[in-house]
Amino acid sequence: MSRMPADRRNVDRGRRLDLVAIEYSLRAVQADFERINNTLSVAREPLTDQVIDHLMLGYRRVDALVAARRNPFALGSSPELLELNLLTLCGSDDRTREGCQRLRSATEAHYYDTGENGIAALAARMRSMQGESVWRRAAMAYMFILSQPQLFLEGNHRTGCLVMSWMLAREGEAPFVLSVENARAYFDPSTLVKHTRKHTLKMMVEKPLLVKRLGQLLRSEADTVHMGG
Repeated sequence: MSRMPADRRNVDRGRRLDLVAIEYSLRAVQADFERINNTLSVAREPLTDQVIDHLMLGYRRVDALVAARRNPFALGSSPELLELNLLTLCGSDDRTREGCQRLRSATEAHYYDTGENGIAALAARMRSMQGESVWRRAAMAYMFILSQPQLFLEGNHRTGCLVMSWMLAREGEAPFVLSVENARAYFDPSTLVKHTRKHTLKMMVEKPLLVKRLGQLLRSEADTVHMGG
């Protein structure tokens, strides 16, 4: 009897998220953020209650998408990725969403740019990497989202974490969740990526090492405590 390809088996056993454990990890980072910030190459804005609340809305949405076996880069999934960004920025409250209409419209126009920096280009890049590990693919997707020009107008770090988590959990791996232990290893390379432009010589030279570094971080820092049933 022929064996099912490993990547297909993984998709079929996509793992749900343990949302309680994820929020616990984020709250621990929040409580220790001043110390963590002092170790970073570039200081970051603190994790406010609102940031964490909105991130948790994003993780809940990722959990539902994994349960539905949705592929983040399949035809028809682009609105779901846009919605993750809007959840991190605006939450889900109708009144708050009304105040975000201008941002939503501007973000949507930017996101669907038909050039080599929009969602269509990211989806094509992901299709071209199907034979590579999910950790490398997730790292590449994150770099595409975060590097200049960024995929979204705001909230690219947070949305990038959610997209990586969706990709990983869909294939049976632990989602990426910021923790006290991995904060520096995540923030410092992210800062480097954020200040690098796509399609430049600098990016061409540094990309292989950055993808490897981020991919190894996703794999080595994966914590099954963040995985549900």
